[in-house]
This record gives sequence, C-alpha cells and structure tokens, in this order.
Amino acid sequence: MGFMKLFQNKPKEKVIFSPLNGQVIPLSNVKDPVFADGILGKGAAILPSEGRLVSPVNGTILNVFPTLHAIGIQSDDGLEILIHLGFDTVELEGKYFKSNISEGDKVSVGDLLIEFQVEEIKKAGYDITTPIVVTNSDQYETIEAIPEENIKAGEKLLIIK
Repeated sequence: MGFMKLFQNKPKEKVIFSPLNGQVIPLSNVKDPVFADGILGKGAAILPSEGRLVSPVNGTILNVFPTLHAIGIQSDDGLEILIHLGFDTVELEGKYFKSNISEGDKVSVGDLLIEFQVEEIKKAGYDITTPIVVTNSDQYETIEAIPEENIKAGEKLLIIK
C-alpha cells in the first residue's frame, strides 16, 4: 500500500501550448526587466513570425486590455496566464491590433484571439517579442520552457508541475 501512495500524490503535469508561430526566446533574455527577472511570473517569450495569436489553453478570458496589447487567461486547470504582445506596444493604443474575443469568453486551444500586423508594428519602432507568463507561478514546483527553437502555434511551449 505504501508503494502505491508514491504515485497517488504525484503532481499532474499541465501544458501551455504555443499561442504563436515564431522563435522561442528564454524569458530571461528579453529586454524588459519586469519580464526578464520573472517579476510577473515564469514562462517564455516568442518572436512571432506572423500576426495571429491563438489560445494556448482551454479556459476563460480574464482581461483584454483596451489597447489589445495584452490579455489574461485562466486555464480550466487553474493556470493564470498573461500574454503581452511586444514591448511598449501599449503606446500604439490598439493600432495594428484586432481582437476576436471579449472578457469572459470561453476559449479552446487554437482559437484565434488577436490578429496583429507584425511588420507595421516593427516599422513603428516596437519590439514584437511576446512574453507568455504564468502569473501564479508560485503555486507550482516547476515551469519549464521547451528549448530555444522555432515553434508553431499549438505545439508544447511550457510544462508545469
């Protein structure tokens, strides 16, 4: 009986799938210290190759910032996720962004959330590197990102235990 208890309390692995096509960048390597230092939580960043942000989890949209540069999602299994499209992109006041969701919407992995114009945002002088962080990271033992590489939306990005 004691042997079986070892397996009963094993934490269940949770997964955050990539919300973007692009290159995975370690969060510690991004330019913004608030994200790089893990102040908002652990995670990864992606340099998007196209302007389609899809849901990384099954869950509920908690926040859609009025400027559409960031969203908050709570997964059905309790992860609280912040996706921040670029750095200082709040200054664009929603220009080059189009939302397909509202606060309170139920979403599934792969649902289109926001469309954005990557090249126009870059031409305007903004870094479009997108952090994906678990804001309730302190509730989990480990949050591991896949190794730095190119990724497609829907592939595993973060493993949480």
